Amino acid sequence: MAAINRDDVAHLARLAHIEMSAEELDRMAGELAVIVDSVKSVSEAAGDDVPATSHPIPLTNVFRDDVVGHTFTAEQALSGAPDSDDNRFKVPAILDEA
Repeated sequence: MAAINRDDVAHLARLAHIEMSAEELDRMAGELAVIVDSVKSVSEAAGDDVPATSHPIPLTNVFRDDVVGHTFTAEQALSGAPDSDDNRFKVPAILDEA
């Protein structure tokens, strides 16, 4: 078990301005000790020979290369628009201009 005792929990509770009963202090000391032991065992499993990873399996980029393809001229793009002005799509206003 980790060296987390009732006094440590009481000290932390005071720092956090949390009132805890004697029973809560005892229970929390046991729970925190288990948590610290669990973290310690995981830390021991990852030795110097184990590389750090962010994902359990290798990831590859599935995106295609960004290649410039056929592009429309302004006239071609606006040819099917119901309304245009100065080589731009003209749409109804949705915000007040006040």
